[in-house]
Amino acid sequence: MTADQPRDTTASRATDRPGDRSPFALGLLLRQAHWRAATVMTEALRPLGIELRHFAVLIVLVDRGPTVQRDLAAATGSDKAGIMRVVDDLERMGLAVRNTVPGDRRVRAVQITPKGVELFDAAHVAAQPLAERLVAELAPGEPERLMDLLTRFAYPGR
Repeated sequence: MTADQPRDTTASRATDRPGDRSPFALGLLLRQAHWRAATVMTEALRPLGIELRHFAVLIVLVDRGPTVQRDLAAATGSDKAGIMRVVDDLERMGLAVRNTVPGDRRVRAVQITPKGVELFDAAHVAAQPLAERLVAELAPGEPERLMDLLTRFAYPGR
């Protein structure tokens, strides 16, 4: 910077305007996108009697099979107490069961039940039109591109 060039002291502002240059703009935009998607998914799950936090665990169980609780917590962004409450709920509803892990009686693996798989499938059917509504403003190919970008953003180096 030279003496004859004024120093720009105007800070970027974090607003709801697309293209905001603030370092916080991406986080705020992702948060708003999350709220919108979570609202739509909550609407789809409500008639089935489960919440998004329950469905997040079911997704992991369908994808990975029986999973220990600490890994469920990590995969869903939950803490130990939170994941225990969710698994308690799923067990009460007959959607999952806890089984001992061979070789370590203290560790429990959570497994989805046939009733849980049935509900999981029903949730996808219910969510499909709502999910399509979420991406209705995007051009052909953009929903897939958005998923790719968000996946690479959320899981760097994978």
